[in-house]
Amino acid sequence: MRVRMKIVLLLLTIVLVRYGYAQDLHFSQYFNAPMLVNPANTGFNPDYDFRVGGNYRNQWANVGTPYRTMSIWGDTKLFTDRFENGWLGVGGSLLKDVAGSGILSSTGAYASVAYHQMLGYNSLLSGGFTLGYMSKRVDISKLTFDNQWNGSFFDVTIPPNEPFAYNKVNYFDLQMGLNYAYFASENMYLNAGISVSHINRPRESFFDASVSDNRVEPRYTAFVNSSFKVQNTWIVNPNLYVSKMGNAWETVVGFNANRDLTGDGLSQFIIGLYYRNKDALIPMVGYQVNDMRITVNYDATISSLNTLNGTRGAYEISIVKSGVFPSSAGKSVRCPTVRF
Repeated sequence: MRVRMKIVLLLLTIVLVRYGYAQDLHFSQYFNAPMLVNPANTGFNPDYDFRVGGNYRNQWANVGTPYRTMSIWGDTKLFTDRFENGWLGVGGSLLKDVAGSGILSSTGAYASVAYHQMLGYNSLLSGGFTLGYMSKRVDISKLTFDNQWNGSFFDVTIPPNEPFAYNKVNYFDLQMGLNYAYFASENMYLNAGISVSHINRPRESFFDASVSDNRVEPRYTAFVNSSFKVQNTWIVNPNLYVSKMGNAWETVVGFNANRDLTGDGLSQFIIGLYYRNKDALIPMVGYQVNDMRITVNYDATISSLNTLNGTRGAYEISIVKSGVFPSSAGKSVRCPTVRF
């Protein structure tokens, strides 16, 4: 059994090093990492002037050392008193991704800007872009490879004969996106967006260019979400998220709902359920008080990987704080939105 587990871990490590570095960071609570999904979300937060947030994800804990993803981010509205029914949104984020015990790690810093323009009284069009800098590192000394298996164990004294040329790669990254929002009434809101990441196709390989000139594939992302109020007690938010990168597809569909606990919306209970196609069921629970929202989800694996992790896939926590600047800061553009 121990030999079998070592072989499984070896295969996972090889996949992470040779292919995993070309995949993007992601969260099940994608709606709580808005600028990672679409730069046009920067500064788009109806009824608020700014927000800051943090995300933490821990997965594959039952298949070796956990795979951890972390981010902190923030955005704000600018020039709400200079544009006619429009404003500028600026924001930034820091991302960290660590595979196993530091074997493969990614660190990124991103700056985003978007412009938002009201179209009449009940719709909004937004466009934005993100410029990022990514650094990825692999600790080759912690790796073992198939040709180091001597029949009984992995012998690290045997040369791996792998064509590594670098243990770190750095590159700039560019993302663009569009959003459209329709505020049907004070009890219903619709929003949809599309974005493209890695427009510049940066080179990302730990091998020499003569061996592998791997380029990051563009990632195409689309989402649709809505909010509607039910009997002044619940606000229900159905969501759909679809992403394509190379031959890999990710589809997440579900909902979250806020239950007013105090009659004025200052305290809310949050519950939700999502499904990632052919991968996981994702229940979610949370609490919101004084414009701070904390939500936790758990990914229960339903794919073939559940034979290794016992259906225990990942857990994730998100914290988002929104706020309003003092009225003396200038005119504040307000979008109609669904609220208690």
